[in-house]
Amino acid sequence: DTSLAEVNSFSPSMPVSPSSMLNQYKFEDEPELRDLFITVDDPESHITAIETFITYRVVTKTSRGEFDSSEYEVRRRYQDFLWLKSKLEEAHPTLIIPPLPEKFIMKGMVERFSDEFIETRRKALHKFLNRIADHPTLTFNEDFKIFLTAQAWELSSHKKQGPGLLSRMGQTVRAVASSVRGGVKNRPEMFTEMNNYMETFSQKINVLDKIAHRIYKEEREYFNEMKEYGPVHTLWSASEEDIADSLKGVASCIDKCCKATEKRMAGLSENLLPILHEYVLYSEILMGVLKRRDQIQGELDSKVDALANKKAEKDLFSEEIGKLEDKVECANNALKADWDRWKQNMQCDMRSTFTNVAENNLHYYEECLATWESFLASQTVDLHVEEDSEDRP
Repeated sequence: DTSLAEVNSFSPSMPVSPSSMLNQYKFEDEPELRDLFITVDDPESHITAIETFITYRVVTKTSRGEFDSSEYEVRRRYQDFLWLKSKLEEAHPTLIIPPLPEKFIMKGMVERFSDEFIETRRKALHKFLNRIADHPTLTFNEDFKIFLTAQAWELSSHKKQGPGLLSRMGQTVRAVASSVRGGVKNRPEMFTEMNNYMETFSQKINVLDKIAHRIYKEEREYFNEMKEYGPVHTLWSASEEDIADSLKGVASCIDKCCKATEKRMAGLSENLLPILHEYVLYSEILMGVLKRRDQIQGELDSKVDALANKKAEKDLFSEEIGKLEDKVECANNALKADWDRWKQNMQCDMRSTFTNVAENNLHYYEECLATWESFLASQTVDLHVEEDSEDRP
């Protein structure tokens, strides 16, 4: 089984997650290069006769000349973010489009429309837009600019100008036809290595995601039991006069450890779980990008085969092959550059995330250990005092 370190043959930079995204915003070498700042905040509930939904305020500040103003404020709902993602995928099929949070993120852990759910989604949407803003190509996409600047009615009007049903059906038919043709014959070795890497990465990140959820579940069960354990000692102290102080001390220690556990759980749910799941989604996105690259390669391969069989139309096929070769070259270059960006940021995110988890765990155990050591030390002092008093004549 190839480890992630062993298959680490490529290396990348794409906007990143919580702690590493902060570093993206503060490049010491080139702080002046950022000219687009986006904030997603102020979630607001909307209840209609048909549906209930949340909108978020999107505030944009920029010094770019292509924007008519230096600051914009619009409100967007989740469906608007989905529309933007689909437009970016349509315009840039071989670039790695950042993932959006799923319709029901962390199912079973938070309720839809709860404060925790809304805040988790807000952070993910904020990260999604800033990843795009920091991308050298996606940041200049026209639909992205419209998303940031258009009022609700303008955006709704723009959405209606998208590709029609027949166009979307044509894209689907081409994709299906390409997949039916089988594997790509002339895929460059680099992209075969990428594909193998992503298969291994997908398997491992899914396992990590499941393990992290199991750890969180067990931690929550432990926390719930510990919450009941402390009060039991307090009640017990009421009926045991001789050891009442000791029992109350135990209850106090349990209460402190309980608070430390709750803090550690918050760290897991806010930092570890979202980032691991984000890269589960990234693995699916990257597999899709590699398939789309293969589809372009497949078109070229089929034209080359057709040229070999149709001598009479040689000139026509030669022209089409030339265009397809350019298209494949553009797709390859776009994907290679984005792959490098993604790899570097994935490694940075993973390193930062697991380092933070390790540091939080160390702090948690040190805090709990200090609590119990302090209590035991006090009990030892009390025991020596009692022994001294018994030894006196």
